[in-house]
Amino acid sequence: MNSINGMNRDAELADRAELTRTLDAIAPRLRALRRERGLTLEALSEATAISVSTLSRLESGKRRPTLELLIPLARTHRVALDQLVAAPVTGDARVHLRPRRRDHGSVLVPLTQYPGRVQVFKQVLAYREPKLVTHAGYEWLYVLAGELHLVIGEQSLTLRPGEVAEFDTGEPHWFGPAEGEVVEILHLFGPHGDQAVVRTV
Repeated sequence: MNSINGMNRDAELADRAELTRTLDAIAPRLRALRRERGLTLEALSEATAISVSTLSRLESGKRRPTLELLIPLARTHRVALDQLVAAPVTGDARVHLRPRRRDHGSVLVPLTQYPGRVQVFKQVLAYREPKLVTHAGYEWLYVLAGELHLVIGEQSLTLRPGEVAEFDTGEPHWFGPAEGEVVEILHLFGPHGDQAVVRTV
């Protein structure tokens, strides 16, 4: 399997900038939640055991939020943690695509940006030597163009455009272009799964 780690330097800088924007957006969100609930800083401090000065600095953006601070705040406000951290500031649901060039000419384009859930990628895979791997998770592969060579345990399959494979990644597996050509796929990776299944659509 292609690793979803190992970004190039430009992608790393873009990710850091996005992280900074996400953290900066937490302060006004915390202030708005407190005011919506009619709480003073003192009342919120009593409910969360976080000092008034720390709460004030969080809401003004002068202190970076940490999980130790956000978890009691989310609990007190009765919201999910991701509502404090990941809610979009502008309401823009579009994902800004940033292709990542990989080894041997392959390209990975993340189509989702929410960690911990199903991750979706568009990939252009160049040839590389087959190497079986195993890891926790579940994968779905949909061939857009070219032919995909998929190995799951002792099975060796060739998928063509419009065909889909899904399998538990606890099984030894590898996939890449058939016959040394390039293949284009949609690749979904989930945090858990069942047994390996392959089907044609």
